[in-house]
Amino acid sequence: MGNQVEKLTHLNYKEVPTADPTGMDRDEGPRIGVSYIFSNDDDELEQQQDSVHDLGGENPALQPYDPQLHEVECSVYYRDECIYQKSFSEEDTTYTPENLLNRCKPGDLVEFVCQAQYPHWVVYVGDFQVVHLHRLEVVNSFLTDASQGRRGRIANRLYRYKPLSPAVVVRNALEQVGCKDRDLSWRNSECFAAWCRYGKREFKIGGELRIGKQPYRLQIRLGDKRSHTLEFQSLEDLIMEKRRNDQIGRAAVIQELSSHLQAAEEEEEEDEDHHHPARGTPPKLWPQFPPGNAGAALIW
Repeated sequence: MGNQVEKLTHLNYKEVPTADPTGMDRDEGPRIGVSYIFSNDDDELEQQQDSVHDLGGENPALQPYDPQLHEVECSVYYRDECIYQKSFSEEDTTYTPENLLNRCKPGDLVEFVCQAQYPHWVVYVGDFQVVHLHRLEVVNSFLTDASQGRRGRIANRLYRYKPLSPAVVVRNALEQVGCKDRDLSWRNSECFAAWCRYGKREFKIGGELRIGKQPYRLQIRLGDKRSHTLEFQSLEDLIMEKRRNDQIGRAAVIQELSSHLQAAEEEEEEDEDHHHPARGTPPKLWPQFPPGNAGAALIW
């Protein structure tokens, strides 16, 4: 489980526009990025959902869904700034698509969730309709259709960026309807929806120059005041890993990390014994976060 940039297949490169059409990115000049040929995680979600119906399964919105059992608590940092945080609270309550219709306002982001599937994000634009990235195309559809029966929640507070006005968010979404295939600038539905609401080029394909630095950190909380941190060159790479964690589920993530950390500890102990054979293995002291740091108190 590591930086997703190592897992991409670079079959085709081209320059893609990185300046937002809203003109919100005025602090820097346009940056040149690369475009990747990639497997769209929302396509896989769609196929999984179809198989549920083909097998005569129950409507996912009616099945029990507990975020504390299926999802991973995590925080995202850009250098020392927390830009995203998912923690279990009453705000994480999920609703049926019909109940969401009474809660959504134009410009809201909605995240549809289901066990063993990638989350699917949409932008609510009013009149019971949403705009979202669906099978490599930005489409406009009814919220109930976009949900495919899954439960959902309003996801406005996950990212900590300052949002654009509701009118601009809706305009951003509607202006992209019909965009598809190689003209797309987003790798998944979350990146598209978040870009509509916050206007940040970091959500776009190639929106950040990769120069070897890894300023983004994904801090995964494992419980019992423990956490593990992964580093990434770009926000889009980090989002892909975060979504993969949601798709495989909390139990699988903990199992992956436990195996990885155990192997790392054994390697460290062997190295210490090799250099200090008479000293033995010293007790481990876990470093504490500096005061005021959000997230877990201890880190592995």
